Amino acid sequence: MQKIAIVGAGRVGEAAAQFIAQNDMAREIAMLDVREGAAEGCALDIQETAPLFKFDTRLSGSTDPAILRDAGIIVVTAGIPRKPGMSRSDVLDTNVRIIDEIVDNIMRYAPDAILLFVSNPVDVLTWRAWKRSGLPRERVIGQAGVLDSSRMAAFVALETGLCSCDINAMVLGGHGDSMVPMLRYTTINGIPVDKFLDAQALERIVTRTRGGGAEVLALRKNSSAYDAPGAAVAQMVEAIVTDRKRVLPSVAILQGEYGYPDGAMGVPCVLGKNGLERIVELDLNPSETAMFKHSMESVLADIARLH
Repeated sequence: MQKIAIVGAGRVGEAAAQFIAQNDMAREIAMLDVREGAAEGCALDIQETAPLFKFDTRLSGSTDPAILRDAGIIVVTAGIPRKPGMSRSDVLDTNVRIIDEIVDNIMRYAPDAILLFVSNPVDVLTWRAWKRSGLPRERVIGQAGVLDSSRMAAFVALETGLCSCDINAMVLGGHGDSMVPMLRYTTINGIPVDKFLDAQALERIVTRTRGGGAEVLALRKNSSAYDAPGAAVAQMVEAIVTDRKRVLPSVAILQGEYGYPDGAMGVPCVLGKNGLERIVELDLNPSETAMFKHSMESVLADIARLH
């Protein structure tokens, strides 16, 4: 891809830019931030790693939204971060105003871009951006499930002592305490995870996955997670740039899937050059259906606040 833009030069934006650049996913990465010098400094710092990581991507930064012009993918990480004790929903009122302005600038300078949202609460803000932009849902998606699934797989590896590379996990639902870790679809080299762990260990993993971001925030105190979210963004961007048709859990606008005519939720999606290429509908058992419903109701309640 010729150009990828990242809105927000905080730690998540910086980590995403580093991973995207060092894997040569675009000729150019443009970074935008309202703080004077923040995007420029971030871009320059990453640019200076190019000889070490052997990439040829050119990075630039600005406070001027015109830097978004002609970007093929725009990753939005901007917004106020959570502080210890805050939920993702707690930052909604402030972040929705920030997202509205960003979407307006995107439609002015890069109306053909695919939008990838990371800002929290990501499910609600993805829906808001889709509504405000008027873009087809295929071009407005959110990052959550890739990160949550990676966290779950990491916790399975820690519990079992087995290789992380062999573990595939699947997490659906909203990005928060009501997410839906799918143990039936979590395997170790194709073998169901319950062949390796008992019910108590699996419950510990589910609980830790739901609180994965809060655990990092509580430990760091002055910063939420950024390395894992940045890597998750890069994996989604890579799927789109290379048209790999990867099945990745992503925040998608639902239009009848899973029984919901509206709203945004983390579901298995096929990602390719057009962005969201299709949603994969899983057969949920009664317990999974109840958890999915609870998660969706939390997202819809926040969406109702926007009205």
